[in-house]
Amino acid sequence: MMSQISLLLTHLLFLPLTVCLLHPPPVHVPTPVHVPTLVPHVPTPLLRSHFSAHTQLDFTTHCNSSCFHRGEQEAQKEQLSEKLAFETLYADGSRTLTTVDVEGDDEQFEGNPFTQPPRARVKPRHKRVRRQIYGADGRFNIQGDNFLLDYPFSTAVRISTGCTGVLVSQQHVLTAAHCVHDGKDYVKGARKLRVGFLLPPNINGSKVTSSKRPLVRWVRVKRTRVPKGWIQGPQEVSMDFDYALLELRWPHRRPFMRLSVAPDSDDLAGHRIHFSGFDSDRSGQLVYRFCPVEQESSDLIYQHCDARPGASGSGVYGRVWDNSLERWERKVIGIFSGHQWLEIDGESRDYNVAVRITPLKFAQICYWVHGNRLDCAQD
Repeated sequence: MMSQISLLLTHLLFLPLTVCLLHPPPVHVPTPVHVPTLVPHVPTPLLRSHFSAHTQLDFTTHCNSSCFHRGEQEAQKEQLSEKLAFETLYADGSRTLTTVDVEGDDEQFEGNPFTQPPRARVKPRHKRVRRQIYGADGRFNIQGDNFLLDYPFSTAVRISTGCTGVLVSQQHVLTAAHCVHDGKDYVKGARKLRVGFLLPPNINGSKVTSSKRPLVRWVRVKRTRVPKGWIQGPQEVSMDFDYALLELRWPHRRPFMRLSVAPDSDDLAGHRIHFSGFDSDRSGQLVYRFCPVEQESSDLIYQHCDARPGASGSGVYGRVWDNSLERWERKVIGIFSGHQWLEIDGESRDYNVAVRITPLKFAQICYWVHGNRLDCAQD
């Protein structure tokens, strides 16, 4: 009986996607976002990592009003350049540090809405609820060949440290930084980091049954990149820079999901976000969920999408209006990070949180993917 219900729910999960396909064009087409240019310097060799950290899948932080309203637009270019510098970890354990300059006039970083993310917004208070799972569990297991290998579910991959990632190019996976680094050192599992691609249980011609879990094909990671904004000691680690990019040793042949600067939630079709991950309480299963955005800061997306440890690093996507194609397109606008207690106006609020892709983060990740800053001038 439970398997029949699970299969029914799996079919029903496509309903919101169908509704989005029929969603009319936005009344006010969003103004194109100006993406700053990062100018990288020559990498500096670093000492080899000790790989002494332990992976922390259940990542939780606390944030007050000052933290909530802190944004990239309040920082000086020098501070941004320091946070957007990045480490590269190679398969042989060697490391380099690449510093960058943020190219653009000072006006682009002071009061210019084209380079700034939306203002932090606090919506009406919700009833305090249980952490990570909010009310009735709204997650769906993705089962069967037609679902596991269908876009967008096929873009979700496993990370060997116990997290999730999303394919963003033919050779790159975006995930959460805390899945590979604790802010002080790389985790033990990052020494031989691998990415797992799901394969249907009947890949060898066997009959699919509800008891069979998908098979996994593992691929080694060639190099890992983490922003310096994350690598600054545990006492200062925040979710704002909780993202990392993994470069695979070989290209894959699956569809990938393109990146986009995260728009205001009002500019998302249906005002919803979606993500699929490998939640720890559903071992071996790919789990999908969707929900509305509850709060927004300049660096984070606050929501009540049900999630458990293991979903960290999932690509958070929404349907974004593409001006050139004149249609709604699924694009990665954030990375699921974990859980946060938000203290505002004397009230403690409970959220699951995703790191939003701001114009500067887009420029950084795009450079990591393409290796050419000229290809990252705009989305």
